[in-house]
Amino acid sequence: MTSHLHHPLPALRMALLLALMLLLPLVAQAFGQEYYIGVVSRMLIFALAASSLNLILGFGGMVSLGHAAYFGAGAYTVGILMQNGVLSGWLSWPLAMLVGALLACLVGLISLRTKGVYFIMITLAFAQMIYYIVIGLEVKGGDESIRLPQRSAIGLNLSSDTTFHYVVLVLVSIFLLLIHRLINSRFGRVLQAIRENETRMVAIGYPVLRYKLVCFVIAGALASFAGALLANQNQFVSPGLLHWTQSGSLLVMVILGGAGYFSGGIIGAIAVLMLEEILSAYTIHWQLILGAILLGVVLLLPNGLASCLQRGSKA
Repeated sequence: MTSHLHHPLPALRMALLLALMLLLPLVAQAFGQEYYIGVVSRMLIFALAASSLNLILGFGGMVSLGHAAYFGAGAYTVGILMQNGVLSGWLSWPLAMLVGALLACLVGLISLRTKGVYFIMITLAFAQMIYYIVIGLEVKGGDESIRLPQRSAIGLNLSSDTTFHYVVLVLVSIFLLLIHRLINSRFGRVLQAIRENETRMVAIGYPVLRYKLVCFVIAGALASFAGALLANQNQFVSPGLLHWTQSGSLLVMVILGGAGYFSGGIIGAIAVLMLEEILSAYTIHWQLILGAILLGVVLLLPNGLASCLQRGSKA
């Protein structure tokens, strides 16, 4: 990973990707392949979730194995509110982000006082605690999942996969641009400097813990929003979203895409979900092949797939 603190926006690549996302529903409908509209919407949602993890892992140097806690918390917030008659997305989606932010703040205040493997284990422990708490909430669905009667109400017909896709595209694009602005701001540069040499930043006088905690909270809020969108797409929520294996999947996306690259989470999410879609059509053991691909990328491209796209600057 390079120590450059400036991360230019790969405008041409992002414009092409945006154009593809805009045209996809029209092409899919023309060929009678509406199923792929949902697949791409899922890719967008996970691109945001992976980018939120990349924010703390790639730019903050904090290896967390508990990111699924915020992802699942956002989904459960929407599900529980909908069970209690709150259908408005204008209310449930911001509340999902607030729940994720508060949860990340609580976890961060404790875990960020540790380093290395201790930090990893504490984030994992918190995530598993939350997972088993949710499992015990049988009054709210427990291990049988929460089924949503409809998608959130925001004044648009989200029951249409095409409309939902465009809403997801707009919202994810906005949040990804905010992440880009954040990592190129003074806050983002200080955060990356802490990643490179925390001892020096402490010596200079920067409140390192405060910077890392704010980053942790922002990442938690973004992951929760992604979880809220996924709950709406699937129209059900299960405890599996909170399990440590979900954290592992997000981690794989970031590593495969390129930790510390702005587009790393986006590329990683698209690559993993595309490979899952293709490989699962041929074998039930697709995870084995995915593992071999991940191993190859780590050995041949230790900085991830995004490193192939850079030409003297961060992707």
